[in-house]
Amino acid sequence: MTDILLIALLAFLGAAAAGLLGALALRLLRHRPLVVSLTVVASVAVAAMLAGTLTVAWAMFLSPHDLTVVTTVVAMAAAVSLATAMLLGRWVAARSRELTLAARSFGEGGTFAAPEGQATTAELAALTRELAATSAKLEGSRERERALERSRRELVAWISHDLRTPLTGLRAMSEALEDGMAADSGRYLRQIRREVERMNDMVGDLFELSRIHAGSLTLTPTRVSAHDLVGDALAGADPLAREHGVRLVGDRVDAVPVEVDSKEMGRVMGNLLINAIRRTPADGTVAVAAQRSPDGLVLSVTDGCGGIPEEDLARVFDTGWRGSPARTPPAGAGLGLAIVRGIVEAHSGRADVRNVAGGCCFEVTLPQAPG
Repeated sequence: MTDILLIALLAFLGAAAAGLLGALALRLLRHRPLVVSLTVVASVAVAAMLAGTLTVAWAMFLSPHDLTVVTTVVAMAAAVSLATAMLLGRWVAARSRELTLAARSFGEGGTFAAPEGQATTAELAALTRELAATSAKLEGSRERERALERSRRELVAWISHDLRTPLTGLRAMSEALEDGMAADSGRYLRQIRREVERMNDMVGDLFELSRIHAGSLTLTPTRVSAHDLVGDALAGADPLAREHGVRLVGDRVDAVPVEVDSKEMGRVMGNLLINAIRRTPADGTVAVAAQRSPDGLVLSVTDGCGGIPEEDLARVFDTGWRGSPARTPPAGAGLGLAIVRGIVEAHSGRADVRNVAGGCCFEVTLPQAPG
């Protein structure tokens, strides 16, 4: 038993010496390629075995012939181990270079394409999958950024046009009044007032949208009933509906309480109703409903606009979207529905739109009040 312990101690001392030298080599070569590190690790394993074997052989006073045999066997094992380590290192290094080039492509604006062939190790395979997932997320972010930039450019163009048109009219009418060329000054003044009110509404929408995007929209929620929300909205939109010859219907209203900012939610319903009335032909119908759902309360406004093209449904609530290239004043500045979505999401709700027979249905889902 004592001899076994002595042999174990001598082998450990020889292997430990090789291990310390290997650790020092790895530290000095830590910035070198992976194949160098793998070669050092294989060399340490072989050197530790060789040092331990030779130490024990020396202590046991083996004959020169037996020592040569042991050394030859260990040397052959060392050669095979080093060759295997270098081969594995080259495989891993090659795969790493391929992943580096592929990652560089999607970092510079492209998409990640996984290198062909099987991954060398499970870790590199997992890294490949993560890079592919990251590339998909990055591409989605780029697409959202491009869509946002398009919306901003459209908004600037439309706002510029919508401001230029009334300003040109205001300038012409004010010059006519100043020069005494206006045959009916009262009509001119009334027209100026309408244009100023429309511009004021546009500036108000821009201010509201900026507060929503900046996250500075302050809500004062109170407990209200769906009957109150729908009733107030119908009363406010009734004059515009009469002017356009549109009939308002609000006969499907469930008594569901919600906690919302009444002023902001009134603006949501008002924007939806104004949009629906303006898009519905004369003698048409705009229906408002409030129904209980598993998610809470669903407020819906159904119009007779004829429907929205399927490819445009995803853009309805985007800033600046109008639904047609015509930049006429009734189309608005394309801010109303964007404001609707911003206010609804600030209430932890969601806004959706879908086509129905003869028109489309805008739905606002709000969480039900607790209790």
